[in-house]
Amino acid sequence: MKQKILTVTLNPSIDKTITLEKLLPYQLNRAISTRQDPGGKGINVARVLKNLNMEVLATGLIAGELGKNLLNTLNNTGISNDFYCITGETRTNLKIQDSSNNNKITEINEPGFFVSQIDLDGFRKKYRDLVQQSQIVVLSGSIPPGVPTNFYEECIEVAHHYGKHAILDADGQAFIEGLKAIPFAIKPNLQELEVVAGHKLNSTDQIVQQVKEFLAQGIQIVIVSMGADGAIIGYKNDILKVDAWDIDVKVATGSGDSMVAALIYSIQKGQSLQEIAKMSVAAGTVTASKVGTQICTLDEVLQSKDKVTIHTLSH
Repeated sequence: MKQKILTVTLNPSIDKTITLEKLLPYQLNRAISTRQDPGGKGINVARVLKNLNMEVLATGLIAGELGKNLLNTLNNTGISNDFYCITGETRTNLKIQDSSNNNKITEINEPGFFVSQIDLDGFRKKYRDLVQQSQIVVLSGSIPPGVPTNFYEECIEVAHHYGKHAILDADGQAFIEGLKAIPFAIKPNLQELEVVAGHKLNSTDQIVQQVKEFLAQGIQIVIVSMGADGAIIGYKNDILKVDAWDIDVKVATGSGDSMVAALIYSIQKGQSLQEIAKMSVAAGTVTASKVGTQICTLDEVLQSKDKVTIHTLSH
């Protein structure tokens, strides 16, 4: 059976969330609770897509005992996967939640395993084979040591070669170089957008101008996620400002990945730009209201999407 959506996670992780009554720097801290979840942006997208009842296959690089544990978790939750195993160990990302300060999170992310040229070439072959069985390819998250910064650009070009849509959600130089291949859709957050622009974007007009530049280059859909300030979404000549409803934010981890998954859901269902806006912002908002790296469900998104407010900025 052909898989419809392929998610790529080059630098997966075990996400360990520790909740504290109050974060005390440079002192002994005792946890109220801890939890571990499979991490990495592409894996998060795959988890949400599974919740949205979409056919998905997760691939990428994996290593070590922690990697085996991560794959076991994916298998136990029914997420199809086909990762390329390499030497080394999968990273652990630590998230410290401070209950006394609006549940704000301090994150400590490890760099990840080193990827040799031989392993990279092995994954290239696997990726090329899997792309041919997919309709949409999601390339998201950081790249580990040893992987060149233009690797997402290369992956998007392969997707183009086989007539597949590629969605890019990355940061830094990997995102900048990936843009050169003109992906079908992108979902930067505001900070990632500012890196591309080369300066602070201090107004909605400045953000809209950057979105228009992406659209003019040939990118079809641009979603700029802005946390509590909602999102700006561009498609062709339409630019929307999308606002969520008020929530008690637990952990923002996975919110952007939920938006990407909901975008794909809407594309596959042939929905309008208005529905794309409602679904993606609702998905991100619901996920942000959950503890650890728990994610939204389809019922939650469908029940919440009409709470989203949409303002048309241009046609």
